[in-house]
Amino acid sequence: VYLQDVIFFFLLGFGFCYSVISGPTNATVLAGSEARFNCTVSLGWVILIWLSNGNPVLTVINSQGAVETSDRFTSQNYTTSDTFTSELIIHNTQLSDSGKIECSTQKQNESSFAFLSVQVNGSLFIKNNTLTVTENKTVEIVCEALGWAPAPDITWMTNDSLIDKSRYVTQQSQGSNGLHNALSILTLTPTDTEVLTCLADIEALPNPQNATVTVIFGNSTI
Repeated sequence: VYLQDVIFFFLLGFGFCYSVISGPTNATVLAGSEARFNCTVSLGWVILIWLSNGNPVLTVINSQGAVETSDRFTSQNYTTSDTFTSELIIHNTQLSDSGKIECSTQKQNESSFAFLSVQVNGSLFIKNNTLTVTENKTVEIVCEALGWAPAPDITWMTNDSLIDKSRYVTQQSQGSNGLHNALSILTLTPTDTEVLTCLADIEALPNPQNATVTVIFGNSTI
């Protein structure tokens, strides 16, 4: 029997006049980083419970503070003259943490929730660092992204300018453990030496991951 369940039944006969003033907001983070959620309640609260996908992960009791049962779920508290804010901190986030994060006061219909999206930054590579081509020769440059969640958006650039999407084809596939792969093939007929960059992006990345190849143009008559 969970401690919060016992307290919940004990409190049923009391008419506490408190409410959730503001609940958590949606968050998107990279796997392995922290995720933080705030829940602010008015004074008079007795117990506050944080749930992840319906499972209690941390309980805060007014009279004694936070009851932490896992190192991955901790909290910080902030108090003003008329409110109390509990900040849930999820450490070393995992793909399986994605889902509903709920703040509940165990008062009927008195809860607030948000959604956590944990994303995985996989690998990105182009097999060759340099490629030499001759005049009028069409080449295919292959960029491979492995182990991402969700599947990344792939774009290409040449000498810092975006390449039109009609010049490359990207295929996505399901990997293992809920991860995704992407394979992008750029087709071009170079007329000069240029640096090609493949970029992979997901929402949680501050900047896209990139891989580059230098295509060296050589005149066939030389």
